[in-house]
Amino acid sequence: MSLSVLRRVLANTLTVVLLAAIFASCNKEEPTTVTIIVKTESGDLVEGALVKLFANPSFPLGDPTRLDKETTTNSSGRAEFDYTEFYKQGQSGFAVLDILCTKDTLVGEDIIKILEEENNEATVFLLPVE
Repeated sequence: MSLSVLRRVLANTLTVVLLAAIFASCNKEEPTTVTIIVKTESGDLVEGALVKLFANPSFPLGDPTRLDKETTTNSSGRAEFDYTEFYKQGQSGFAVLDILCTKDTLVGEDIIKILEEENNEATVFLLPVE
């Protein structure tokens, strides 16, 4: 193999490696967030409601409590959660979590499927405990 052919092969290989590195760094990860809106059965927004997201798998693989989060709703009846740190690019699917909301004697429950790299939203209605 002549020296000029070897230089051309090395130059082409280096170009491909550099282009692959550049394109791989351009794929920015978007946030994976959840917004829960809490309302009364009459449709009024609820401030200060406790909102808990948790995994309740039938067959737990690993530690399901790692996804558990809770917070209270703000003045616009919204609770915000950030799951970006749990999502790894290339992962297929993310999670389905249970939602439990409480305020005084009112309770609301639902589930939410969290799609990766999106803002996922659900509305939960609080009802009196029977």
